[in-house]
Amino acid sequence: MSKTGEMRPAAILIAGPTTSGKSALALTLALEFGGAIINTDSMQVYADLRRLSARPTPEEEARAPHRLYGHADGALNFSVGHFQRDASRVLAETEALGRLPIFVGGTGLYFRSLDEGFSELPEVPETVRTAVRAAADGRPTERLHAELTGLDPSAGAALRPSDRLRVMRALEVFHASGRSILAFQGQRRPGPLAGRPLLKVFLDVAREELRRRIDARFLAMMDEGALDEVAALRGRRLDPLLPVMRAHGVPGLIARLDGAIGLDEAIRRGQGDTRRYAKRQVTWFRHQMGPDWIWADPAAALALARTRLSAPAGR
Repeated sequence: MSKTGEMRPAAILIAGPTTSGKSALALTLALEFGGAIINTDSMQVYADLRRLSARPTPEEEARAPHRLYGHADGALNFSVGHFQRDASRVLAETEALGRLPIFVGGTGLYFRSLDEGFSELPEVPETVRTAVRAAADGRPTERLHAELTGLDPSAGAALRPSDRLRVMRALEVFHASGRSILAFQGQRRPGPLAGRPLLKVFLDVAREELRRRIDARFLAMMDEGALDEVAALRGRRLDPLLPVMRAHGVPGLIARLDGAIGLDEAIRRGQGDTRRYAKRQVTWFRHQMGPDWIWADPAAALALARTRLSAPAGR
């Protein structure tokens, strides 16, 4: 125990909106304390999006172990279940090597699954998913919601008629299992970090500064070849409902490649989408995550982590 009665954390969890300094903080801690950085961001898992998801550079990855970055193909609908299974395996490997696990990213459900677990949905066979999406092609989301309500009234009442992604998911689960998607809630698989001492920090950055960073980063990503990256992704002709196709910046840049809008407009859309996403990240963590998350700027978070990691280990 430390002087404040706190045990040395078994793992560090670093969350925050995009451009808040998460990766830099994680790398500093990994170098100081022999850590391994484990991706906890739903877009950085995809091999197709190194630049547009702002994954760590090859030089950064060479300085400390980085896991679960770019390991999933864009054709995969990478889920919380996929993440928890992969994270559990990587956590065991990291600890077997005597390294400190440092989970870093911006996806709240991934962080929640590490500690609280998650309600695992059934696997949807590809034949079912293809059939449901083919039947939905070109139909308004409100019509799909009405269809869902007829099949599964409880799910229809729980979902917004305009939320196409979740309506489609509920239809897929119903057709695959014959049961409501709500029936699977509460059936939680325990998280791999459940019951262990953890340091959870959310990096808090002033709104205007965050806005400036987001806009500047998007321009930098364009300079680094983001448009070519999206052109390669577009060439794969993947399902537009896949997460990789809805990543911030991708729809606007595809519209540019299709000749529907100019480059300046595509950049404005990408910047705007990213700013709105960052706002949602802050709101989600504030209302959905527990009081054990500490909100701090990067310098304060670094000082706190150094203090906590100097405490004796405990389980």
